[in-house]
Amino acid sequence: MYEHPDDLHRARSVGRAAPAEFAAWLAFQEAVDREDGAVPRRYRELISVAVALVTQCSYCLDVHTAAARRHGVSAEELAETAFVTAAVRAGGTLAHALLADRLYEQHGRHAHPGAAVHG
Repeated sequence: MYEHPDDLHRARSVGRAAPAEFAAWLAFQEAVDREDGAVPRRYRELISVAVALVTQCSYCLDVHTAAARRHGVSAEELAETAFVTAAVRAGGTLAHALLADRLYEQHGRHAHPGAAVHG
């Protein structure tokens, strides 16, 4: 298995190889993880879980699911977040289908007679 929870400890090793970038990332992460933002921490964790589902980052999913639980997120909220995420992602697919439809029409207007059609 390529992904392993113990790999999360390797972040410091990677950070030593790129210290300026790692420091900037850590500062950004700390700002996002703050408790005094307008968006309550539990919602931040639900958002993080949703993004982890879309990006399919198992490490983020592990870290943010644990944090969501610590910040009072219920199993029902987590499940609903997963379905909202799935619906929005499906909506993105539909949105791109609309673009594909428009592009298909545009390519039809600009097609040259006898041009090869590829499937």
